Amino acid sequence: MPPTFSEFGQRIRELREEKRKSDPAFSLRRFALSVGISAAFLSKVEMGESPPPKAENIKKIAELLGTNADELLALAGKVDPDLPEIIREQPRVMADFLRTAQANLTEEDIKILTEEIRSGKRSSK
Repeated sequence: MPPTFSEFGQRIRELREEKRKSDPAFSLRRFALSVGISAAFLSKVEMGESPPPKAENIKKIAELLGTNADELLALAGKVDPDLPEIIREQPRVMADFLRTAQANLTEEDIKILTEEIRSGKRSSK
């Protein structure tokens, strides 16, 4: 089932309010200004009355809130705009890899594999 607007908005509000406890820059108005959207729009998003902003703004929101952009994008029913280009560069192997990983690997398996690749521990051919 796809996420609802209210799930995304509620999560943004929770994260923003938590940050606001220690930093007044996270008031709705000031935060919206930092993201580059209107306070009225952000309010509607947080209330689940408007769809989430574009992916670039969601990435900015995540950065400002110190949270994972991909998780917020998923809640918004979106993906990082960089990912389609990555897939287009090597469409056959990337699509095959993603389908294979989805069908055969747990989240923990994927985390381990990702870390091995990042650290250079896996042999490249």
